[in-house]
Amino acid sequence: MSGDDSGGRAEMHHRHRDVNGGWLRPSVFGAMDGLVSNFALIAGVAGGTGSTGGTTVIVLAGVAGLAAGAFSMAGGEYVSVASQRELALAEIDVERRELERHPEAEQQELAKLYEDRGVEPAVAAEVARQISMDPDRALEVHTQAELGVTAQDLPSPRIAAISSFLSFGVGALLPLLPYLLGVTSLVTSAVISCLALFGAGALVSRVTARSWWYSGLRQLLVGAVAAALTFGLGTLLGGGGL
Repeated sequence: MSGDDSGGRAEMHHRHRDVNGGWLRPSVFGAMDGLVSNFALIAGVAGGTGSTGGTTVIVLAGVAGLAAGAFSMAGGEYVSVASQRELALAEIDVERRELERHPEAEQQELAKLYEDRGVEPAVAAEVARQISMDPDRALEVHTQAELGVTAQDLPSPRIAAISSFLSFGVGALLPLLPYLLGVTSLVTSAVISCLALFGAGALVSRVTARSWWYSGLRQLLVGAVAAALTFGLGTLLGGGGL
């Protein structure tokens, strides 16, 4: 018996990562935003009050920044993703009604789409006919081809909100942690924050095409510049007696 299995079902030799789950973007942005914003906030308050003289104020500012940012990120992600999902579902409903009212025209439209992608007209017409025999499959194929989404792949607002809330909280906690443990030097917070920024950027490279060192250095640079500018502004305002 020949080992050639070409007459059977094609075997998948690779896998793709989930790019539509609704968790990656809010998690990444949440963690980065938590790190950068709270590190910058703490640096600004430390610059205005003195890194050792205003520890209580720094802790209060850091805790407030963590809580406010986490709830704001979660709420914003929920509304944003929910609105995006509702818009996509509304357009899918439009396509569903068109399939019900004008099935022949929609079948021809699908055949034309395949022709535009290089399929021979007779083959494209037959493929469109077979797909159109199943209304659910036809709707899925039409929405994927025309809208770039399917109802099953739409991101979840709840997952986006929870991912954003948790990741922001973890990111914002890191620059605040030394002060909570009794360390009153901004240098310690800065070292932890910079290491975390580089590590978070490097981790993101695992799900992107960028190298780990490029992603890490890019995120470190963004966070360090934001913190330095805020520290300078806090020092300027604090020195002016504001």
